Amino acid sequence: MAIGRRERVKARTRPTPPEVEARIEALSDDGRGLARIDGKVAFVSGGLPGEWVRIAFEKSKRHYDHARVVAVLEASPERVEPPCPHFGICGGCSLQHLEPLAQIREKEALLREKLQRFGDITPSEWLAPTRAEAWHYRRSARLGARDVPAKGGIIVGFRERRSSYLTPLSDCLILDQRISRLLPALVELISGLSCRERVPQIESSCGDEEAALVFRHLVPLSESDQERLITFGKTHGIRIYSQAGGPDSVTPLWPVAPGPLTYALPAFDLEMAFQPTDFIQVNAAINQLVIDKAVALLDVSSNDTVLDLFCGLGNFTLPLARRAARVVGVEADLRLIEAARNNARRNDIINAEFRQADLYDEAEAQALWRDIRPDRLLLDPPRSGAIEVLKHLPKEPPQRMVYVSCNPATLARDAEYLVNARKYHLTHAGVLDMFPHTSHVESIAVFER
Repeated sequence: MAIGRRERVKARTRPTPPEVEARIEALSDDGRGLARIDGKVAFVSGGLPGEWVRIAFEKSKRHYDHARVVAVLEASPERVEPPCPHFGICGGCSLQHLEPLAQIREKEALLREKLQRFGDITPSEWLAPTRAEAWHYRRSARLGARDVPAKGGIIVGFRERRSSYLTPLSDCLILDQRISRLLPALVELISGLSCRERVPQIESSCGDEEAALVFRHLVPLSESDQERLITFGKTHGIRIYSQAGGPDSVTPLWPVAPGPLTYALPAFDLEMAFQPTDFIQVNAAINQLVIDKAVALLDVSSNDTVLDLFCGLGNFTLPLARRAARVVGVEADLRLIEAARNNARRNDIINAEFRQADLYDEAEAQALWRDIRPDRLLLDPPRSGAIEVLKHLPKEPPQRMVYVSCNPATLARDAEYLVNARKYHLTHAGVLDMFPHTSHVESIAVFER
C-alpha cells in the first residue's frame, strides 16, 4: 500500500535529541558558541569559548544543529551578567554575556582567521582596537512595531533572535538615550492611532543636537493620527516624520519645515548635515576616531589626489579634502551624492567633487579610472565588499589604500586579490568597535605597493 504524504513526512522526522553536555570550542561568526557533538557541529546560543555547558537542541540540519545553553557547568572567567533583561531573546545584541575587552579579542581573532583562511595573509602590524563608550551608542536604528492582542496590544522593539517576532522593549541599553527613554511612550502613542495595526516600523535618527523619528504607515494617516504624532513630538522635543512609501515619501510633520540633522567632526572643522533616512555611521564616537585613523593611515599630502569609493554623504571625503589637493567621492545613491555636495558647500570646501556610479556594475567600475589617477584610495564598501571595482584598478594603481570594512570575510577575499594579484602589501589591520555587544565586526586595513 502506498504511503500517504503525511506518513512520509512523519517517517523522515528525527526525534529531538535529549539535553547533552558539551565543551564550547570557539565563537561562530554570529556570536554563538561552537561545539561538536559526536563529530557534528552545533551552534549554541549563550555559550562562550572554554565553557562546559548543558545544551538543548532547537533545530537539526544535515550538517549542523542549532542549540541553546540550559545550564553553565563550568563558566568562562570572562562571562558577565548581561545588564539588559531582554538579552537572550532580543536580536539587538548577542554578546552582552561576554566581558567587553574579551569581545574585542574575539573579533580580532575572527579577523585574523579570515585573513589567514582566505589568503594566507597577515598584516605587518596589528593596530590597537578602536574603542569608545559601549552603551547607548546607537544613533540610528529601525524598530519594529506590531499589534499583538494576545500579548497585550502594541509591541515596539527589535526582532527576536532568528525569529520574525518582536521583543517588547521598555528600555534599550544600546539605543541613543533620547530614543531609549521614549520606548514606553511610543507604545502608548501607536496604541492610540486609528491605523495602529498598519504602522510596521519606526526609524530613529539622531544628530548631535536633535533627534528624529520616522513612522512608516501602510494606510493614510487620519487628521487625528497626525495630531497625535505632532503632539508627541512637541511634548518630547523630537522631530516627527511620516513615511507612506519609499524614502522619497518621507514628510515632516513637526516641525513643518525642519533643517537637516547634523553631526560635527571637530578635528576637521566640519559640520555634516543629513536627513533622517540617510545612511550614517551608527556609532558617533567611533566614527570620529575612525576618520582620524583613516586619514592618518592614508598619509595624505597637500599635493595628493584622493579617491573615496562608496563615499555616502562625504563622511571621509570632506575630512580628506582638508588635507589633500583634490578629492573625488563616488557613490551609487544619488540622494547621498546630493547630500555630499551640499555638505561641501556648507563647509566651504571647493576641492572635493562627487560622482554617481554603480561600482558593482562592470562598465561603470571600469570607466571610473579613465580620467582619475589617484595617489591615495579610500574604500568603505557595504558588506558585499569591493572586489568588482578593485579588479579594474589601472596598471599604475594608487600607492596606498585604506579599506574600512563591515565584513571580515569580504575584506579577506579582497585582500587576497590585492596581495596576490596586484602585489600590494598588507601593512596594517585592526578592529573597530562600531557595534559593541553584537557579533558585527568592523575593521580597517592598509595596503601599500
